[in-house]
Amino acid sequence: MSELFGDEGARAFDALRAAEDLAPFGVVGEDVGALYGPLLGERWSLGQMGQSLDGFIATASGASHYVTGPESLVHLHRLRALADAVVLGAATVRADDARLTVRHCLGDDPARVVVDARGEVAPDAAAFAEGADVLRIVAAGAAPRALPAHVRTIALPPDEEGHLAPGALLDALTERGHRRVLVEGGGRLVSAFLRAGALDRLHLAVAPFFIGEGVPGVRPAPITDLSNAPRPPARQFPCGRDALFDLALR
Repeated sequence: MSELFGDEGARAFDALRAAEDLAPFGVVGEDVGALYGPLLGERWSLGQMGQSLDGFIATASGASHYVTGPESLVHLHRLRALADAVVLGAATVRADDARLTVRHCLGDDPARVVVDARGEVAPDAAAFAEGADVLRIVAAGAAPRALPAHVRTIALPPDEEGHLAPGALLDALTERGHRRVLVEGGGRLVSAFLRAGALDRLHLAVAPFFIGEGVPGVRPAPITDLSNAPRPPARQFPCGRDALFDLALR
């Protein structure tokens, strides 16, 4: 294994294999190497999203627990275990109050990164708890709320609409040693990275049910002709009742 992925990659792979027995739910089975092998390299950015058949990640009232099944939750935690840093948008932090830790498999907690351009997320958010490296990304010129001393704030220049460039965010994380980045959500943040061409891969878990109306999931740049539709190389893996698509974007 070390000759394929290097010593560090081999250890990560072995940990994932061991997690098959320790995780509360089995996921991907014998396909574990094929699915996670591309993520054992030194640098990557990956977006992940779980959505319904009709492309929603939550109902109109914001209910999102849980769109995808327990096997997809295990998969998400495995992605966290392989990442140096996990990135979440401010709206998703406020809606879900996710801890962003590794609990359903073996592995260390990644650094937690909250993209909060205006600096409005409350200091008691679970993502800001002490533990792994904690970062907040704000827009230069903003007047962000005060946070505990262990949370580091990074200011990046915004565009004319107040948005932060995904490429600049990845560069800032790389400068701090975070070279394997999981963009976990929400839909707007993952879509922004996708439209900016800032993702190497996208893992999209599709649950076999309909929501009908709600919070949209992945939204790439619109097209006018299907002949121009992006068609990245894709692989499909079973993940409980969900279908997990692994898309190679660059």
